[in-house]
Amino acid sequence: MNTRAAVHLSPSDALTALRDAAPLVQCITNAVVTGFTANVLLAVGAAPAMCDLPGEAGMFAGIADGVLVNLGTPGAEQRDGAREAVRATERWVLDPVAVGALPVRTAFAAELLEHRPAIVRGNASEILALAGAGAGGRGVDATEGTDAAADAARGLALRTGGVVAVSGAVDLVTDGVQVVRIGGGDALLTRVTGGGCSLGAVMAAFLGVCEPLDAAVAASTLYAAASERAAARSTGPGSFAVALLDALAEVAPAELEDRARVERTAVGTAGGR
Repeated sequence: MNTRAAVHLSPSDALTALRDAAPLVQCITNAVVTGFTANVLLAVGAAPAMCDLPGEAGMFAGIADGVLVNLGTPGAEQRDGAREAVRATERWVLDPVAVGALPVRTAFAAELLEHRPAIVRGNASEILALAGAGAGGRGVDATEGTDAAADAARGLALRTGGVVAVSGAVDLVTDGVQVVRIGGGDALLTRVTGGGCSLGAVMAAFLGVCEPLDAAVAASTLYAAASERAAARSTGPGSFAVALLDALAEVAPAELEDRARVERTAVGTAGGR
């Protein structure tokens, strides 16, 4: 099993490390978004591999620097590949797409949680449903705001021993003790198929160079900075999708400190939620 020691890095240092290392990222992911996800990983400086076949998925996870398991289109064969992968690595991200109302993926997400993902990434409705505190959203769309899932996210993080990242207008990332809020970004991200799914893949890429909390924060911060840059030169969702790939490649590490608005609070202290 690949068990690289965790390293604590700021978002800017994490991006520098990612581009230097070009981590290998295995994606067991949604059939709707494979091409866009691969292009996003290439843009940030990682190496994508869409390896989800049973008999190969576990072997590949053992050599990958990070693994994404996305439940967008969880066919039986892909579920078996995911089972192999999560037994072979500790550096993996669970994206519980549309859990709650749909029984097959909801049960499978609960099964995968027992293997302790390093990061769980979802929208507020998905995180609430995964934590047993809600019924899910409207398909893949959230019906709750980020702060509504804050307590569920902290509880889920403590239960798994990992990190939970809640995507929204203001992203929330927690390890159950610290809570990090990342502002910024652009609403056009919600108008592009694969925007959230690809963010999970970028978190998996950062797992190859830093510990889970820093990986989730760095990925969310990079996405916020890149989406703002892309939106400034786009006329709509189509041009935004192309501009986002360019922006992910262009964002300088220093921008993650200078442009992203990151607020850290410790649970139970003044200002904590």
